[in-house]
Amino acid sequence: MSNPVLNFCIRLMKWLPVVFITLIVLWSYYAYVVEMCVFAITSLPQKVIYLVLYHIFFLIFVWSYYQTIFAPVGRPSQEFYLSKADVDRLEHEDREDRQQQHLAQMAKDLPLVTRTIGGSIRYCEPCQLIKPDRCHHCSMCGTCVLKMDHHCPWVNNCVGYSNYKFFVLFLGYGLLYCIYVAGTSVEYFIKFWNKELDDTIGNGRFHILFLFFAAAMFSISLVSLFGYHLYLVFSNRTTLESFRTPMFRHGPDKDGFNLGSTNNLKEVFGEDRRLWFLPVFTSLGDGLKFPTRVQYDPTEPAPTDSPATESPDSPDSVGFGDGMSFPTRRTSEDSHQLLNDRQRWAEEGEGDVSDRETALTTVQPPGRSRVHVEAET
Repeated sequence: MSNPVLNFCIRLMKWLPVVFITLIVLWSYYAYVVEMCVFAITSLPQKVIYLVLYHIFFLIFVWSYYQTIFAPVGRPSQEFYLSKADVDRLEHEDREDRQQQHLAQMAKDLPLVTRTIGGSIRYCEPCQLIKPDRCHHCSMCGTCVLKMDHHCPWVNNCVGYSNYKFFVLFLGYGLLYCIYVAGTSVEYFIKFWNKELDDTIGNGRFHILFLFFAAAMFSISLVSLFGYHLYLVFSNRTTLESFRTPMFRHGPDKDGFNLGSTNNLKEVFGEDRRLWFLPVFTSLGDGLKFPTRVQYDPTEPAPTDSPATESPDSPDSVGFGDGMSFPTRRTSEDSHQLLNDRQRWAEEGEGDVSDRETALTTVQPPGRSRVHVEAET
């Protein structure tokens, strides 16, 4: 039985990184506008120009951050959820092959092209649904997330289909904001270093000093992160897919969703280029199905020599489309290096990840036969 007080404390703790970033941004506003522009800069035209440009960067950056935090998490539609009768039928079936047959029958009318590493239908037991393509279960949010990229503690939200554009803009405008602040404050940082600043500004000199250092350090951090996500956008991959090649019906293909740089960009930012740089939702599609590099016939069975029918322990799997081979990662390698252990790819909900690093998860409902569901992300 859950403790409401403990749950409230946990939810409160999740907001601490957001509060920290918010306080840093508010302090930077005070240091730049008040201490530097109002007191340190003596030229009126320079004050006006600096303040106008600063507020443009500041407002678009805060807008993007707000959208990333408060955009609702994209969840699968009702058609992907199993009915109570289907769940009971699945749980009472003690043979794994029969369970997979039941799942395949339930998913026959769903737009699915990806599979588990063993070639089976991707099923989320905590949510009791058949997962759409590129959908993964987030244990931090406790739900399946459409086109999940990762769970970001700095926005206390899952980054996925519904807010990925906002997240990329947040990184980009955050980088521009820091570069602008660092570039315009470096002159007064040098004056402080050479003891040329007017003594009348008092402790404001230290605000300007730390403002430059903070902006420079955040710029260095953001430039690599923003560059990495631009690479993901132009290659049409998520963070999870960049570490684990998606498994299609005919095998793994790291470029399975790659439609070319222009089309990949439009899939995230939309068709209207006038809205690309505004944090308003313009992403294409519905998050449930995605165009692929190779067209699939959902009625065509996977070939018997396909990697999808090979053992999960097979060291190599051959991709398709470009004649290249891509290694298949074992399920025991599901630890995500960029995220903490509770944010790993294995989508079995909350729990100790050390107990869940097997290809097949066995669940024993009270008074029922064992249910074998293949864990896949």
